[in-house]
Amino acid sequence: MAMASTAGGKSRGMTREEKKVIFASSLGTVFEWYDFYLYGSLAAFIGATFFSPTIPEATRNIFALLAFAAGFLVRPFGALVFGRIGDLVGRKYTFLVTMTIMGLSTFLVGLLPGYASWGIAAPVILIGLRMLQGLALGGEYGGAATYVAEHAPDDRRGFYTSWIQTTATLGLFLSLIVILIVQGSLSKETYAAWGWRIPFIVSFLLLAISIWIRLSLSESPTFQRMKEEGKGSKAPLSEAFGQWKNAKIALLALLGLTAGQAVIWYNGQFYALFFLQNVLKVDAWSVNVMIAIALAVGSIFFVVFGWLSDRKPIIMAGLALGIVCTFPLFKALTWAANPALATAQQNTRATVTAAPGDCRFQFNPVGTAKFTTSCDIATSFLTKNSVPYDVVSTAAPGTAATVKIGNETVQSYDAVAAGDQAKAKEAAFQKAVNMSLQDGGYPLKRAAAKVPDQKLDAFVAANPELKLDAAAIRGGEKTTVPTDKAVADKLLTKEEAAGAPEVTVYNIPGGGAFAMVADPEAVNWPVTIGILFILVVFVTMVYGPIAAILVEMFPTRIRYTGMSLPYHIGNGWFGGLLPATVFALSAYKGDIYYGLWYPVVIAAMSLIIGMIFVRDTLGTDLDAKQ
Repeated sequence: MAMASTAGGKSRGMTREEKKVIFASSLGTVFEWYDFYLYGSLAAFIGATFFSPTIPEATRNIFALLAFAAGFLVRPFGALVFGRIGDLVGRKYTFLVTMTIMGLSTFLVGLLPGYASWGIAAPVILIGLRMLQGLALGGEYGGAATYVAEHAPDDRRGFYTSWIQTTATLGLFLSLIVILIVQGSLSKETYAAWGWRIPFIVSFLLLAISIWIRLSLSESPTFQRMKEEGKGSKAPLSEAFGQWKNAKIALLALLGLTAGQAVIWYNGQFYALFFLQNVLKVDAWSVNVMIAIALAVGSIFFVVFGWLSDRKPIIMAGLALGIVCTFPLFKALTWAANPALATAQQNTRATVTAAPGDCRFQFNPVGTAKFTTSCDIATSFLTKNSVPYDVVSTAAPGTAATVKIGNETVQSYDAVAAGDQAKAKEAAFQKAVNMSLQDGGYPLKRAAAKVPDQKLDAFVAANPELKLDAAAIRGGEKTTVPTDKAVADKLLTKEEAAGAPEVTVYNIPGGGAFAMVADPEAVNWPVTIGILFILVVFVTMVYGPIAAILVEMFPTRIRYTGMSLPYHIGNGWFGGLLPATVFALSAYKGDIYYGLWYPVVIAAMSLIIGMIFVRDTLGTDLDAKQ
């Protein structure tokens, strides 16, 4: 492929071949990020499908996010494996291998049976597939960024590589669009049952397109020239990280750039999505639409900040803005997306009084621990409903924890001590707390209840607040269903049916389960999208110029390996663990904002180190830096 020299390149227009390189590299990487991000966007459905329903919801959310993070944890190892191949064999070959692994792993997630069919094997295989995805992505980004950078003129490298920087956000955007199309084409029940698998299965088509695109590319001219001159590294790993002159560059790149960039990025895109859907209780469709709009409007700034090319000042400014604005923006997001919840949180705070040692930190990375103490049951339930709380360890040893909301006090229970009464105690506890929360102004809605005739009298007696009349209900509308179906729907047991072939079922409005919700009419769409847009702009400031500065920090002979490891440790570990860490810290403290200290502290670390030790690299001649 005839390419313009990048050595000492002067400002000029982009050639047709360079446009092809950028388009092919970027489009293929968009598809790969699409595959990777589907899991994050569909975490709630994956958690319900692949993990045991006996795990508390708060723990299951953490478990689902950690399974998502598993793909991030192995990314640095992918960087080492494929970075070495890229520096020894070439950039193009590595593209094809990483793309194939990513596409097939994602496709198989769409076909994998759930926990109900395969038991513990389902989450184990799921995490294995996520790890394969992470390995592939660990080798993908560094190759794409290096490949494009080695085709770019020295003074336009920030602009050229900024197109690669758009791929992660565009991959997320594409995944959201596909999800919205599938959601809009199926009923809510069908989508929850199996429809969420369709975006994963569609990835097989994207895999074919991506491989076809990558096959049209030739090797990087800078790498090819280095190989022809015999200057390539024979041991990229030991040269990049075994020699202090190169290892210290990688360390500065990690602590002074990528760690802070990663937490601003994942906080602004992924945790914002999770926060809206799982903490503020906005419906999934609305969340996806709002995030998609913010990404569509904000993504151009990746290119804008890449084009400005002053790498370090822009990244440092993005870190500073993220540090200062994270807490105010997420609090504003609560008021815009669920004002009723924000008002209730402000006016009504729960107090959990428990015996010393009864409360534990509910961070469960493998999902096997069961939280059974009365305090853990109470705090888990409050966390699920986004209720702020304080824990007071003044109760007498051996006594059950209590939850005080307003003037109401509800006693919790110990699941082990309750024995076969645990289920009944759970229902009574949750109902009492929900009614107190509802009285305290929390936006709880109660669904309709389906009650068989055999259990109607007991239901009326157990729900005096509904002021029901059993005779009036029996004289009203009713349906008759086969006993087998009623048993399958858990309306009653075979023993309770007493051999009857059919069961009479009554629909009682407002008598079913409580759920915390965001009123769709109260969601302020313009303000919510505006806040999300601001978060995306911060993301573009730290992420838009990062590829250029990382590429220019390392010599050609170890560039793929050298830049990939700090990038993927930063984004794979500091960033990939952010959603689970933030959620777990917030659950521990009883404050939905407390976990945001994690991205703020990490960003502050990178700002300080970056300002003092990292130098700008604008104008570096890559051919001269071998």
